[in-house]
Amino acid sequence: MSTVPELRITLDGRERSVPAGSTAGQVLGVAGGPAGASPQKGGRTVIAARVGGDLRDLDYQVRDGEEVEPVEIDSPDGRAILRHSAAHVLAQAVQDLFPEAKLGIGPPVENGFYYDFDVPEPFTPDDLKRIEKRMREIVKQGQRFSRRAVSDDQAREELAGEPYKQELIGLKGAASSEDGSDVEVGEGELTIYDNLDAKTGERRWKDLCRGPHLPTTRDIPAFKLMRSGGAYWRGSEKNPQLQRIYGTAWESREKQDEYLRMLEEAEKRDHRRLGAELDLFSFPPEIGSGLAVFHPKGGIIRKVMEDYSRRRHEEAGYEFVNTPHISKQNLFEVSGHLGWYKDDMFPPMELDGADYYLKPMNCPMHNLIYRARGRSYRELPLRLFEFGSVYRYEKSGVVHGLTRVRGLTMDDAHIYCTREQMVGEIRNLLTFVLDLLREFGLEEFYLELSTRDDSEKFIGSDEYWDWATEALRNAADGFGLDLVDDPGGAAFYGPKISVQAKDAIGRTWQLSTIQVDPNLPERFGLEYQAADGSRQRPVMLHRALFGSIERFLGVLLEHYAGAMPPWLAPVQAVGIPIGDAHVPHLEKVASLLRERGIRVEVDASADRMQKKIRNAQKQKVPYMLLAGDDDVAKDAVSFRYRSGEQKNGVPIGEAVEEIVQAVRSRVQV
Repeated sequence: MSTVPELRITLDGRERSVPAGSTAGQVLGVAGGPAGASPQKGGRTVIAARVGGDLRDLDYQVRDGEEVEPVEIDSPDGRAILRHSAAHVLAQAVQDLFPEAKLGIGPPVENGFYYDFDVPEPFTPDDLKRIEKRMREIVKQGQRFSRRAVSDDQAREELAGEPYKQELIGLKGAASSEDGSDVEVGEGELTIYDNLDAKTGERRWKDLCRGPHLPTTRDIPAFKLMRSGGAYWRGSEKNPQLQRIYGTAWESREKQDEYLRMLEEAEKRDHRRLGAELDLFSFPPEIGSGLAVFHPKGGIIRKVMEDYSRRRHEEAGYEFVNTPHISKQNLFEVSGHLGWYKDDMFPPMELDGADYYLKPMNCPMHNLIYRARGRSYRELPLRLFEFGSVYRYEKSGVVHGLTRVRGLTMDDAHIYCTREQMVGEIRNLLTFVLDLLREFGLEEFYLELSTRDDSEKFIGSDEYWDWATEALRNAADGFGLDLVDDPGGAAFYGPKISVQAKDAIGRTWQLSTIQVDPNLPERFGLEYQAADGSRQRPVMLHRALFGSIERFLGVLLEHYAGAMPPWLAPVQAVGIPIGDAHVPHLEKVASLLRERGIRVEVDASADRMQKKIRNAQKQKVPYMLLAGDDDVAKDAVSFRYRSGEQKNGVPIGEAVEEIVQAVRSRVQV
C-alpha cells in the first residue's frame, strides 16, 4: 500500500507535516482558486501567502522546510495584490474594447493602481465608463489567475505583438514600476499570468507579470476607475507618451466609499484652489513652472511662520547664517552633488570662464563657514541655521502647487558635533521638531528611518553607515512613536529620520528630516581640536524642520482647509459696520487691536452688511466684529465667529483681550 510522502513546513510558528504537493492555500486551510470562492481564515479574507519571505499565490506548491504565513486582503501586501489584480482586469477590458491597444505596465500604487497603454487617441470619460463596465463583467465571470514560467524566447513569441513587453523581457525585470517592475525574474525565469475561464479553463487574456494575484477576478470586492492622463514610457521624456488609466480598489465597498469621501474632502482643501481664493500666491507662467510668487496675504503667513521659527531657533542656541544662491561648479564637485544629484540640478551658467550652478542644497556652503577658521571641541555642538532658497529641477509632471516646486526656501540647520554628542543632539532635534510641529496644529506622527541598500548611489564606508544608522535608531527610542524602516530611501551621503505627520483628513505628509552625515565632513576636510590636542573629524547633522516653507504652507492650508488659526491668519479680525455711521466706532476698536499687534481691517465699502459678512467668511477671517447703534451706545461690539456663532454686546476691552489671548495662545477657532 503506497503512502503519500510528507513535507515538514512551519505555520504559525510551529512545525507541521503536510502531504507532498500541498498548495499554500491548502496549508492555510483556505480555498486555492475555484471560481467564486471566498477564502476565509479567522474571519478575515486570506488571498495569498508569504512563503519563505516571498509573496506567493494560494496555488503555489510548498516545499520541504518552508515557512508559510497567511496574507489577508486588508493588509498592506493584500491590498497591493488586490490592486495589481485589478490592474490586470483593467488591461484585459481595454484590449477587449480597443484591440489595437499595446500594453505598458500596470503596478499597484498607494491607494490604487494604474495601467499604461499605447493607443491612437487619448481615452475619453465615456471610454472610461465603457472600460469600467467591461471590468465589472470580467469580475463577475470569476476568471482564474494562473501563473506559469516561460523562457525568454517563449515570452517573446507569445507577446510578439506587444513591443513594450518585448523591451521589458530584455530588461529582465528592472527595479521600479517606472522602468519595468511588472517583469518576474526570480531564479532567472520570467512568468506569465493567464486569465482562465471559470468553467472551461480556456485562456481569456495573458500578461507578463511577477505576481502574485488573487485566486479569481471575483475576489475583487470593490474598484473604480478614477481618471486618465499621459505618461512617458518608463518615466523618460525621451520615450513615447502613453495613456495611463488610474483606478482604486479596496477590500470592501465601505472602505472604498470612505476613501472616495476623503478624496472629495481633499479636493475641497486643495491648497492650489485655496491659494487663489484667499489671494495668497500664484504661479505666473511668465516666471516658470514650479516658481511661486507670494501675494501680500500669503507673504504675511510666511513672515509669521519664519519669525516664529527664528525666535524658537534663537532660544535653542542656533546661530544664523546666510549664503548666496549660486556657486562655482567645484563646490558641488567636492560635495558630491554633481556626481550623485546632477539630474535634479538646473543647468550651469557660464561667467568669466567658470560654470556656476544654482544651489540645490545649503549644506556645502555651511561647511565652508565651519571651515573658515579653526574650531575647538569647546565650540561643539555648533548649530548653524538659515532660511536658504534652493533650486531643484523637478520634472514638469511632478510639479504640484506649493508641495512640489522648483524654487523653495528651506529652514535649514546643520549641527556639527562629536560622535559622543551625536545621539543626545539627535534627541534634542527630534524634541525640537515635534514640539514646533505641534504648535502649528499637527498632532499625529510616526517616524521613518531611511537607510541605504545595495545601490551604487551611496557613498562612504560600511562602518560609517552602520554607526550612523544605529545612532538614529537609538535616538528615536523613547518618543513613543512607531519607527518604520525605509530601505534605500537615504540621501547619498547618510541615513535619515523623517517625521511623517497626519493631517485633519488622515493623509500622511513627510515633513521634518534629520540626517546623520559622516561623509561630507570628510570630503570637506572639516576638523576640530579635541581636548587632548588631536585633530578630529566632526559629525554633521542635517535638519530641515518644515522641509520647505512653501511645502509646509501648502500642507497647513489643506490641514486647516484654509481656515488658519488666528495667529497665522493674514487678517485676524475685520470690523463690519451695519451702516456708515458706525465706521468710526469700529476704527476705534481696530486702533486698539493694532496697538496689541493684531492684524485688523474695517470694511467701509458700500456693500450691505450681509455681503460683508459673506466676504469675511469666504476669506476665512477668524473674528468678525459687528457694530450698530446699540453697540455704539454701550461701547461694545458683537462678535461673529468663523463657525457662525455670535455673541452680542461684548465690551470693547473684553473683545480686544479675547482676540489677543487667542492669537498669543495659538489656538484654533
